[in-house]
Amino acid sequence: MNSFSRDEIEQAYRHFVAVGDSQDWDAWADLHSEDGVWIEHHLGTIRGREAIRETIKKTMAAAPPMEFPVEWHVIEGHRVVFYPWQVFPDPRGGAEIYRFGCVTVLEYAGEGLWSLQEDLYNPREGEAVVKRWLAAGGKLPGAAASEGGS
Repeated sequence: MNSFSRDEIEQAYRHFVAVGDSQDWDAWADLHSEDGVWIEHHLGTIRGREAIRETIKKTMAAAPPMEFPVEWHVIEGHRVVFYPWQVFPDPRGGAEIYRFGCVTVLEYAGEGLWSLQEDLYNPREGEAVVKRWLAAGGKLPGAAASEGGS
């Protein structure tokens, strides 16, 4: 196994989070090694950077607007484990909280790239939060276009 400095891994992790926060999913996919693996238990195991790109773009195009504030992170060896909340803005403009937790595991491959990402969360909790958010007036992408019918 290659040895990378903690500072290099920390910088790569902070960049990964910043790119995710920007929601530039092409740039996010580019942070995975060409043979990278993304284990997303609800979607399955996605192998290869281009498959990761295709999956994240399709998934996020259908998702509500979200933010991903990180509560904590730990670096051990070449692995980073962190807890990003999946947060939906209050559709009424108030202070109601619509979020569910996630644990993400990353394995650093060097040169700012990640060879493995695993996202662990409870899909039922996520679905319940989205349903509550929709009931409060949240709209999914494309919902406005489909509401008028044809």
